[in-house]
Amino acid sequence: MEGGTTAPQDASAPWKFAQCFGDKGEVEDITEADIISTVEFDHTGDYLATGDKGGRVVLFERNDSKKGCEYKFHTEFQSHEPEFDYLKSLEIEEKINKIRWCRRQNAAHFLLSTNDKTIKLWKVFEKSLKVVAENNLSGDRFQSAHAAATSSSSLHPSLAPTPTPLVGSGANLRMPTLTHHDTIVAAVPRKIYANAHAYHINSISVNSDGETYISADDLRVNLWNLNISDQSFNIVDIKPVNMEELTEVITAAEFHPINCNHFVYSSSKGTIKLADMRDSALCDQHAKHFEEEEDPSNKSFFSEIISSISDVKFSRDGRYILSRDYLTLKLWDVNMDSRPVKTIPIHDHLRSKLCDLYENDCIFDKFEALWGPDGKKVLTGSYNNYFHIFDKEEEQDVVLQADKSAFKNKKAAGNKKKGGAAAGNGAAPGVPGAVSQVNVDNVDFNKKILHASFHPRENTIAIAATNNLFIFSAASSG
Repeated sequence: MEGGTTAPQDASAPWKFAQCFGDKGEVEDITEADIISTVEFDHTGDYLATGDKGGRVVLFERNDSKKGCEYKFHTEFQSHEPEFDYLKSLEIEEKINKIRWCRRQNAAHFLLSTNDKTIKLWKVFEKSLKVVAENNLSGDRFQSAHAAATSSSSLHPSLAPTPTPLVGSGANLRMPTLTHHDTIVAAVPRKIYANAHAYHINSISVNSDGETYISADDLRVNLWNLNISDQSFNIVDIKPVNMEELTEVITAAEFHPINCNHFVYSSSKGTIKLADMRDSALCDQHAKHFEEEEDPSNKSFFSEIISSISDVKFSRDGRYILSRDYLTLKLWDVNMDSRPVKTIPIHDHLRSKLCDLYENDCIFDKFEALWGPDGKKVLTGSYNNYFHIFDKEEEQDVVLQADKSAFKNKKAAGNKKKGGAAAGNGAAPGVPGAVSQVNVDNVDFNKKILHASFHPRENTIAIAATNNLFIFSAASSG
């Protein structure tokens, strides 16, 4: 673990680098399995979970002995293993696509993890290991007395006097006693929800009722009861009768944070649909349809690709919806579906590079979008390991970088540049629109912030950057 602070920042954006979990070597041999594929705080913010492409789940626990919001390793377990579908001749990766915590009801933690096909409910709890400290064979009083009686006599053993107490009477029988040896953190799968998705699972979301959750793949959304693993209910199905007529796929889905009957799902066509499960068993008729009409003058070969929504999230009060497409973040009011109330440009500086991004497949990258704890800040990632924290009230875009080499360069440079840039390449923190100053010809598209999580109560964020987990906190946090 490394610690430190970023270069001096604007007072209006007091975000500081707090921790980094991951390899510290100068030359890091990063394997594909080590790349973090999902990050998620629990509902209290005291625990943090990461999943990687190797199928592992790592849990971190808040370190109460430290000031501020710092974390320490809690436990690690193998959630998924690689599988092979013999019927379809398809290899199923062990990569963890999503992790979602269930609300805690006792001393144990419960969380859902999923790969492309199978969802698992894990119970994580502290288990006391005990060892046998004393049992019936520990003492030798009875045995030695019997041996002395038989050895002191020259008589045949069958003629020896009857030992006292009588063998088998149980007079000297003692029950084994156990003593505490160690306490470990154990993880056991309580339920396995399998064989319900023909396509890759992209989302899971736990309902506010604490009893059900949804899982979404490219064409369907299924409703599960947490206690029933052998059946689910299909509540959205957009699969056409003829697959040649397929025009869109589902990209993300999430339950409303308060109303247990509402959920939203987004599509590759740039639309968001709000469904109400009270209307019908199959929610093929959405209650609301959020879509912004495209300006015909901006239409191009890439229009459909860049309009695809990679993530959709309700605000914590359920009043707003946040969506992320390739170029922008959009804020929607649930009561106004004709256009977003705010469009935040993230990748405007890459519009001239769309052809190159298409060729290297980066145009298909799926960036997550997150709400801050107060509903005023939103977060999303970018390239060069940049990420944006936008304050929608102050109209301010803070750009930070989660990159070890950048921290080392800043330490080496010291304070030569007054008010140094936290994002590098001219992207100064706390300056609205500063990301537009990035040198487009010097963007490292292999470094990208796709996955992150916002602390539910404080201005603290967890950022996944390849195999490293970065923790950033605002100065007011903790």
